[in-house]
Amino acid sequence: MLHILFVCTGNTCRSPMAEGLLRKLAKERGIDVEVRSAGVSAISGTSISRHAAAILRDEGVNDHIISSQLSAETLAWADLVLTLTGGHKRHVLQYFPAAVTKTYTLKEYVHDEDSVEQDIRELDSLYAAAELNLALGVEPDAADMQRIIEIRQRIPSFDISDPFGGSREDYELAAAEIRTALHSLLDKLESLRRL
Repeated sequence: MLHILFVCTGNTCRSPMAEGLLRKLAKERGIDVEVRSAGVSAISGTSISRHAAAILRDEGVNDHIISSQLSAETLAWADLVLTLTGGHKRHVLQYFPAAVTKTYTLKEYVHDEDSVEQDIRELDSLYAAAELNLALGVEPDAADMQRIIEIRQRIPSFDISDPFGGSREDYELAAAEIRTALHSLLDKLESLRRL
Protein backbone atom coordinates (compact mmCIF):
# COMPACT_ATOMS: atom_id res chain seq x y z
CA MET A 1 0.00 0.00 0.00
CA LEU A 2 1.31 3.43 -0.98
CA HIS A 3 1.47 6.04 1.82
CA ILE A 4 0.88 9.59 0.54
CA LEU A 5 1.38 12.72 2.63
CA PHE A 6 0.04 16.14 1.58
CA VAL A 7 1.73 19.21 3.05
CA CYS A 8 0.58 22.84 3.19
CA THR A 9 0.96 25.67 5.69
CA GLY A 10 -1.54 25.31 8.53
CA ASN A 11 -3.10 21.98 7.51
CA THR A 12 -6.57 23.53 7.72
CA CYS A 13 -7.44 24.21 4.06
CA ARG A 14 -5.62 22.75 1.06
CA SER A 15 -3.88 19.64 2.40
CA PRO A 16 -6.96 18.39 4.31
CA MET A 17 -9.06 18.85 1.15
CA ALA A 18 -6.42 16.93 -0.83
CA GLU A 19 -6.32 14.21 1.84
CA GLY A 20 -10.08 13.71 1.97
CA LEU A 21 -10.63 13.97 -1.78
CA LEU A 22 -7.80 11.55 -2.63
CA ARG A 23 -9.04 9.02 -0.11
CA LYS A 24 -12.50 9.13 -1.73
CA LEU A 25 -11.33 9.17 -5.37
CA ALA A 26 -8.80 6.36 -4.83
CA LYS A 27 -11.47 4.20 -3.22
CA GLU A 28 -13.80 4.82 -6.18
CA ARG A 29 -11.04 3.69 -8.56
CA GLY A 30 -9.96 0.74 -6.43
CA ILE A 31 -6.47 2.12 -5.81
CA ASP A 32 -5.07 1.11 -2.43
CA VAL A 33 -3.49 4.14 -0.76
CA GLU A 34 -3.25 5.47 2.76
CA VAL A 35 -3.40 9.26 2.94
CA ARG A 36 -2.45 11.81 5.59
CA SER A 37 -1.79 15.53 5.65
CA ALA A 38 0.31 17.92 7.71
CA GLY A 39 1.33 21.55 7.84
CA VAL A 40 4.72 23.21 8.00
CA SER A 41 3.27 25.75 10.49
CA ALA A 42 0.31 23.81 11.84
CA ILE A 43 -1.04 23.76 15.36
CA SER A 44 -1.78 20.08 15.90
CA GLY A 45 -5.38 19.29 16.80
CA THR A 46 -6.93 22.36 15.16
CA SER A 47 -10.15 21.86 13.20
CA ILE A 48 -10.00 22.37 9.47
CA SER A 49 -11.60 25.53 8.11
CA ARG A 50 -15.39 25.58 7.84
CA HIS A 51 -15.29 26.08 4.05
CA ALA A 52 -12.86 23.17 3.57
CA ALA A 53 -15.07 20.98 5.78
CA ALA A 54 -18.18 22.03 3.83
CA ILE A 55 -16.55 21.22 0.49
CA LEU A 56 -15.53 17.79 1.75
CA ARG A 57 -19.05 17.14 3.08
CA ASP A 58 -20.51 18.19 -0.29
CA GLU A 59 -18.18 15.64 -1.92
CA GLY A 60 -19.44 12.94 0.45
CA VAL A 61 -16.23 12.91 2.49
CA ASN A 62 -17.13 12.65 6.17
CA ASP A 63 -13.65 11.95 7.52
CA HIS A 64 -12.78 13.72 10.76
CA ILE A 65 -9.60 15.50 9.71
CA ILE A 66 -7.73 17.67 12.19
CA SER A 67 -4.50 19.55 11.69
CA SER A 68 -1.12 18.02 12.34
CA GLN A 69 2.37 19.55 12.46
CA LEU A 70 4.83 18.13 9.93
CA SER A 71 7.28 15.82 11.71
CA ALA A 72 10.15 13.48 10.93
CA GLU A 73 7.92 10.54 11.94
CA THR A 74 5.19 11.55 9.49
CA LEU A 75 7.73 11.98 6.71
CA ALA A 76 9.26 8.58 7.50
CA TRP A 77 5.78 7.05 7.20
CA ALA A 78 5.25 8.55 3.73
CA ASP A 79 6.31 6.91 0.49
CA LEU A 80 5.37 10.05 -1.44
CA VAL A 81 5.25 13.62 -0.10
CA LEU A 82 3.15 16.03 -2.16
CA THR A 83 3.27 19.68 -1.20
CA LEU A 84 0.72 22.25 -2.29
CA THR A 85 3.30 24.91 -3.24
CA GLY A 86 6.95 25.22 -4.10
CA GLY A 87 7.47 27.08 -0.82
CA HIS A 88 6.17 24.09 1.13
CA LYS A 89 8.48 21.81 -0.85
CA ARG A 90 11.48 24.02 -0.07
CA HIS A 91 10.52 23.96 3.62
CA VAL A 92 10.33 20.15 3.67
CA LEU A 93 13.70 19.84 1.95
CA GLN A 94 15.34 22.47 4.15
CA TYR A 95 14.31 20.80 7.41
CA PHE A 96 14.13 17.18 6.23
CA PRO A 97 16.70 16.82 3.40
CA ALA A 98 16.48 13.02 3.49
CA ALA A 99 12.99 13.36 1.95
CA VAL A 100 14.41 14.79 -1.28
CA THR A 101 13.80 11.65 -3.36
CA LYS A 102 10.12 11.45 -2.49
CA THR A 103 9.04 15.11 -2.25
CA TYR A 104 7.34 17.03 -5.06
CA THR A 105 4.66 19.63 -5.43
CA LEU A 106 1.38 17.91 -6.31
CA LYS A 107 1.20 19.59 -9.71
CA GLU A 108 4.89 18.95 -10.42
CA TYR A 109 4.51 15.23 -9.71
CA VAL A 110 1.59 14.75 -12.07
CA HIS A 111 2.99 16.93 -14.85
CA ASP A 112 5.11 15.64 -17.74
CA GLU A 113 8.37 16.53 -16.03
CA ASP A 114 10.70 15.98 -19.01
CA SER A 115 9.09 18.63 -21.21
CA VAL A 116 8.82 21.11 -18.34
CA GLU A 117 12.44 20.57 -17.29
CA GLN A 118 13.54 21.11 -20.89
CA ASP A 119 11.54 24.35 -21.04
CA ILE A 120 13.02 25.54 -17.75
CA ARG A 121 16.57 24.82 -18.94
CA GLU A 122 15.94 26.70 -22.21
CA LEU A 123 14.35 29.60 -20.34
CA ASP A 124 17.31 29.83 -17.97
CA SER A 125 19.68 29.90 -20.95
CA LEU A 126 17.65 32.61 -22.70
CA TYR A 127 17.56 34.71 -19.52
CA ALA A 128 21.32 34.33 -19.10
CA ALA A 129 21.96 35.42 -22.72
CA ALA A 130 19.64 38.42 -22.34
CA GLU A 131 21.34 39.46 -19.09
CA LEU A 132 24.77 39.09 -20.69
CA ASN A 133 23.69 41.27 -23.63
CA LEU A 134 22.33 43.91 -21.26
CA ALA A 135 25.57 43.86 -19.28
CA LEU A 136 27.51 44.41 -22.52
CA GLY A 137 25.23 47.29 -23.53
CA VAL A 138 23.62 45.29 -26.34
CA GLU A 139 19.87 44.99 -26.84
CA PRO A 140 18.67 41.43 -26.20
CA ASP A 141 17.72 39.55 -29.35
CA ALA A 142 14.04 40.18 -30.20
CA ALA A 143 13.50 36.54 -31.22
CA ASP A 144 14.95 35.37 -27.90
CA MET A 145 12.70 37.75 -25.99
CA GLN A 146 9.66 36.40 -27.87
CA ARG A 147 10.78 32.85 -27.09
CA ILE A 148 11.00 33.76 -23.38
CA ILE A 149 7.39 34.93 -23.49
CA GLU A 150 6.25 31.75 -25.24
CA ILE A 151 8.01 29.47 -22.77
CA ARG A 152 6.81 31.41 -19.70
CA GLN A 153 3.23 31.07 -20.91
CA ARG A 154 3.69 27.34 -21.37
CA ILE A 155 5.33 26.52 -18.05
CA PRO A 156 2.63 25.72 -15.52
CA SER A 157 2.49 27.11 -12.03
CA PHE A 158 3.08 24.27 -9.59
CA ASP A 159 1.30 26.08 -6.73
CA ILE A 160 -2.27 25.46 -5.61
CA SER A 161 -3.89 28.80 -4.72
CA ASP A 162 -4.32 29.49 -1.01
CA PRO A 163 -7.95 30.12 -0.03
CA PHE A 164 -7.14 30.83 3.64
CA GLY A 165 -9.37 33.60 4.97
CA GLY A 166 -11.25 33.79 1.69
CA SER A 167 -14.79 33.17 0.58
CA ARG A 168 -16.44 29.85 -0.15
CA GLU A 169 -15.78 30.57 -3.83
CA ASP A 170 -12.02 30.86 -3.10
CA TYR A 171 -12.16 27.43 -1.47
CA GLU A 172 -14.13 26.03 -4.41
CA LEU A 173 -11.45 27.27 -6.82
CA ALA A 174 -8.66 25.71 -4.75
CA ALA A 175 -10.65 22.46 -4.46
CA ALA A 176 -11.10 22.41 -8.26
CA GLU A 177 -7.34 22.79 -8.76
CA ILE A 178 -6.70 20.02 -6.24
CA ARG A 179 -9.34 17.72 -7.75
CA THR A 180 -7.89 18.10 -11.26
CA ALA A 181 -4.38 17.29 -10.00
CA LEU A 182 -5.68 14.31 -7.99
CA HIS A 183 -7.32 12.79 -11.06
CA SER A 184 -3.95 13.09 -12.85
CA LEU A 185 -2.23 11.58 -9.81
CA LEU A 186 -4.57 8.58 -9.84
CA ASP A 187 -4.03 8.15 -13.59
CA LYS A 188 -0.27 8.10 -12.95
CA LEU A 189 -0.62 5.63 -10.07
CA GLU A 190 -2.75 3.34 -12.24
CA SER A 191 -0.19 3.41 -15.05
CA LEU A 192 2.66 2.70 -12.59
CA ARG A 193 0.66 -0.18 -11.14
CA ARG A 194 0.38 -1.75 -14.62
CA LEU A 195 4.17 -1.75 -15.17
